[in-house]
Amino acid sequence: MRGLRVEYVSHTYGEVEILKDLSLSVEPGQLNCLVGPSGCGKTTLLRLAAGLEAVQRGRITIDDTRVAEGGTASHVPPERRGVGLMFQDYALFPHLSVAENITFGLNGGMAAEPGWLGEAIDRMGLKPHLDSYPHMLSGGQQQRVALVRALAPSPRVILLDEPFSGLDASLRAQIREETRNLLRDLGMATLMVTHDPEEAMSMADRILVMRDGQIVQSGDPFETYMHPVDAYVAKLFGPVNRLRGVVENANVETPLATFEAAGLPEGTPVEVLIRPEGLRVVPAGPCQPGEADGEVISARLLGRSSHLRVAVSYADGAKIPLEAWIPGVMLPMPGAAVNIEIDAWQAMVFATAGGD
Repeated sequence: MRGLRVEYVSHTYGEVEILKDLSLSVEPGQLNCLVGPSGCGKTTLLRLAAGLEAVQRGRITIDDTRVAEGGTASHVPPERRGVGLMFQDYALFPHLSVAENITFGLNGGMAAEPGWLGEAIDRMGLKPHLDSYPHMLSGGQQQRVALVRALAPSPRVILLDEPFSGLDASLRAQIREETRNLLRDLGMATLMVTHDPEEAMSMADRILVMRDGQIVQSGDPFETYMHPVDAYVAKLFGPVNRLRGVVENANVETPLATFEAAGLPEGTPVEVLIRPEGLRVVPAGPCQPGEADGEVISARLLGRSSHLRVAVSYADGAKIPLEAWIPGVMLPMPGAAVNIEIDAWQAMVFATAGGD
């Protein structure tokens, strides 16, 4: 198989197991994003793929060539793997110009550049800055230089470690789009580490969700967001409202609505997770089927949507606050009575671990 293949890799630091029998593959032209909290093993996996650390158990191949295998002397050094690596801090050489940074790994400098590199330099807006030094560039320009430098040797695989974390929010979306388009046009097999789920959603062809050294879900952005395998994945990709209940007759009764719980045993404690955009709030009136009475706690306008906090009540009188994101302007006063409707397609039912 062309591209990157990681097979049954495990890795420990001291007595701490960082990666646990992990496997993945990245094909040419595909951008895969590793997503997960700090300490779950994302950067360790990238370092093993790049050859910066030796594989303890398992195997890594690039374009069907074995570059590392645990328990053997097989360890191809980073410079011979055909891997481009872009670090979080860009790691540009301060004493070299932009042109010299980009061509640092090329024998012969600019004269040895592949034909497409000049177009990439122009496309990323770097042509006017080739004689400049890193300290003379903005953060966005430095990011572009680091990316083009990683691509200059025409690697078979490109590895990106939190490549946009140092950029201002106003630049991030633009540079993410530029980077994604360039990598796709070049047909690179790309593995990117990020802790930002929104970044993964906007960049990835496939998202690999990690937890405790393992991949717990692999799929395209739509599948990962709309059909998470468990509550951990659902909560990782943005805020959720949380309602508790117990399975009775294959359903879960909540103050908002009754939800199907097919496949869960009778009496199982569950939580129903609902994304804020899955709630619709309207002025109070007679409740229609699928609606519940609610009361506004607060309302704020955030750009193109209004963010409301509303409360619904359990039968025992206990109130639970919910977040609702409403398109456009809707700013009812605190204490206002409202009706709340749920988009059942955006509700997820999961058994709670140990009754938690």
